[in-house]
Amino acid sequence: MSDAAASSDYPEKTCTLDRLVRQKKLVDATLAGRKTEQRRDGVYGYPGETFTLEDRTFEIVSLTHDRLGDMTTTDAEAEGFPDLESYKALIVRMHRGMEWDPEHRVWVHRYREVASANG
Repeated sequence: MSDAAASSDYPEKTCTLDRLVRQKKLVDATLAGRKTEQRRDGVYGYPGETFTLEDRTFEIVSLTHDRLGDMTTTDAEAEGFPDLESYKALIVRMHRGMEWDPEHRVWVHRYREVASANG
C-alpha cells in the first residue's frame, strides 16, 4: 500500500517507521519472534510498509486503533511481555505521571518478518 492510499484510510503519521521498535530489549524480542505488535499513541507506519532491524525486514500487516482496556494477555505476549501485568507496569514506569487508563486509545502496529530472497 502506498503512503497516498494509506493516508486515506488512516491519519497522518506522527513519527517515522524506523522509530517504531527502538528499545534494545524490544528489538531483541522482535528478532527472536516473541514480539509482533507495537502500541503507540500515534501512527508510525501503514500496512504494507516495511522496516529493518539488524538487516532483517519486517512488514506492517495491520494497523488498528484500540483501547488499552481491551488488551489481553495474548496481546501483551505479542508485545514481547510474559503477561498483561508486566506490560502495564512497564508502560506506567516509562511514562512518568501516567496512570493506566483503560479508555486510552492507541494505534496497534502488527507486523511480521518478511522472508528474504536468500533464505
